[in-house]
Amino acid sequence: MAGVGDTGDRLAWVDIAKGICILLVVMMHSVTGTGDAMGGEGFLHPVVAFAKPFRIPDFFLLSGLFMGRVIDRDWRLFSDRRVVHFAYFYLLWLVIQSAARYGKIAGDDGPTAFAAHLAHALIEPYSTLWFIYLLAVFSVVTKALRRVPDAVLLAGAAVLQIADIRSESTLIEEFCARYVFFVAGYLFAGRIFALADAARHRVRLALCGLAAWAFVEGWLALTPSGLPNHPTLASLPLVSLALGAAGALAIVVAASLLGRVGGPIAEAVRTCGQRSIVIYLAFSLPMAATREILVRTGAIADIGLASLIVMTVAVLLPLVLERLVRGTALDLLFVRPRWCRLVGSESRTRPVLQAT
Repeated sequence: MAGVGDTGDRLAWVDIAKGICILLVVMMHSVTGTGDAMGGEGFLHPVVAFAKPFRIPDFFLLSGLFMGRVIDRDWRLFSDRRVVHFAYFYLLWLVIQSAARYGKIAGDDGPTAFAAHLAHALIEPYSTLWFIYLLAVFSVVTKALRRVPDAVLLAGAAVLQIADIRSESTLIEEFCARYVFFVAGYLFAGRIFALADAARHRVRLALCGLAAWAFVEGWLALTPSGLPNHPTLASLPLVSLALGAAGALAIVVAASLLGRVGGPIAEAVRTCGQRSIVIYLAFSLPMAATREILVRTGAIADIGLASLIVMTVAVLLPLVLERLVRGTALDLLFVRPRWCRLVGSESRTRPVLQAT
């Protein structure tokens, strides 16, 4: 495999950007969960707060980058790539995570209650799996609206985000808050790729831009607003939209620069990005188990160090599991099998991330 600094591998930044995003996502869950369990905060809590405005927006922007390649395909092929693909992994890991968290299926409430829980998860995205659920929804909505003028589509999505709609439905609330970033990735893919290219060739300017962004991002993300529904300045309407977009583009630039430099760190982050959904699907169980062990044993008193250990285990164990099951009957945990395809057939070793 070409190194991430190889000029013949200019799109390595996409995987690196996804790697940065998945690491930030796992960090957020690990740090907040560990902090709550241990009753305090550690040195990673400010990092989590800093990344909050752009962590998820960037993931959706990157997910929309390649939407243009499939949006005009017939519905059957499109559904195979963008609906059945995500639905398979959502349903599979819904059962796995639910069974692990609920213990025995025939527990105190019985299998009927467990079945009701699974049925409810079809309309209310479950736990950390909501991201995969929303990817399928965003894809279908965008294809259905592909005849709508680009400016109207983007403006409508932006209005939904600015409106700061609150709902008891995760699907409705997250759709309104995140759809604009997926649409932006789809509509501005060419410009985003051009930005990544420009960053590689104008390094000093890119670094200055990142420094200015980091200063503004940190100030807004860490400054209280005094408003109960918007705890920081970064969470205010319009500001959150601007910071989400700016942060997503900053990650694009940072990933492009990291890819240009290359080296073991870039390669490790890129590996995480190439298997970002593998990590996303499986990180919650080892994360919870590691946190429980550390809290119960009291082996580590420092919340920051404990959070870092929980995060590290949560990232590494899914990668180890994926490698162990690769080529076996259990690789269906991360590779959609042939029987779950609407069209054609693909190699069972193809990475789950490659949904297009």
